[in-house]
Amino acid sequence: MTSRERVLAVLHGELPDCVPCDPDISNMVPARLTGKPFWEIYLYQDPPLWMAYLDAVRYYGIDGGIENYHIHLTFDDPQSEWPWEERIVHYRHDGSRVTQLRHRETGQWHPRVTIYWRDNPPAGNVPPEKVGLPAVPTDSEPVVGVKQWPTNLELWKLARETQGELGPLGLWCGCSTLFVHNEDECVAYYDDPEPFRQRSRNALAMVEHRMEQIAGMEDRPDFLFCGASGSLIWQTPAMFRELGLPVLKRTTELAYDLGIPTHVHSCGPETELVRMAALETKLTIIDPLEIRPMGDCDLAELKRLYGHRIALKGNLHTTDTMLRGSVDDVVRASKAAIDAAGEGGGFILSTGDQCGRDTPDENLFAMVEVCRTYGSYA
Repeated sequence: MTSRERVLAVLHGELPDCVPCDPDISNMVPARLTGKPFWEIYLYQDPPLWMAYLDAVRYYGIDGGIENYHIHLTFDDPQSEWPWEERIVHYRHDGSRVTQLRHRETGQWHPRVTIYWRDNPPAGNVPPEKVGLPAVPTDSEPVVGVKQWPTNLELWKLARETQGELGPLGLWCGCSTLFVHNEDECVAYYDDPEPFRQRSRNALAMVEHRMEQIAGMEDRPDFLFCGASGSLIWQTPAMFRELGLPVLKRTTELAYDLGIPTHVHSCGPETELVRMAALETKLTIIDPLEIRPMGDCDLAELKRLYGHRIALKGNLHTTDTMLRGSVDDVVRASKAAIDAAGEGGGFILSTGDQCGRDTPDENLFAMVEVCRTYGSYA
């Protein structure tokens, strides 16, 4: 099987030739492999992150695709010019760029800045004073040299051609299931939940519209992204049930009617989310199923309880095993995960969230080798 065929087999409830191997290398590892300062990828789009990711998929030989969530389509919706211009307001000692948005009409500056680091993904929503900068810049310059790429359906066509059989190509369903984003909003919800309920109602309307657009695509996505990272960090299970679950249910129902599998990524505590998704929605697959202390998942128990209803993807520890562990550690953990959840299919070997920038190449190669040999269904 090709990598795309292998992952699609899992997404459609079929048995692949072996357990697919798809560690989460969505950002830092691909950017490192380019050999360029990270601002070249994130700010100047040279290459864009989705292309860097596909180069990494080829390099490691993994069954990619589910982490390639960087393709964004707005279809034929009327697009007015974005009212904000991103401008460079400071260069740090190592060349890292600090940018701030300025309103094109009013000249007003946004109250937060973004730092494009040399060797890490950008840090956004940073108060200027936190990095020693004034709220209103004394000097700035335009961002020049950003590489231009196709957009919308032309981008989709390019992504499909470029990704090929490296893995399935997914598309965002149009909304998130995360409606409480931080500590302040958590307090605000308990003071007055109605604004958050309105967010949920708005999301349902967005999903309905988005799914109509997806239904009309000549080349439909292989699956849909429809989750939110950290769904049960600032949202309790009860809050998610009220705000997020109705959106997830409707999204997965509409996708199911179109024959399109659906995927949720939600790092952090996830056991209760798996239960709700498996028993109350038509969700196809969920990850990353992190173990303690970052999560609360027991892979074998989730397989026993819900493996007949939902596919699982996870869950090697990204720091203890992947970043700091030896090849032997990775092999042992990979085999243990396959033993816990691989029987009968419905499982993709992955990591418990994104691999760190300095994850050794040999550890990623080891995961692939275990899947192709120990994880064979032949």
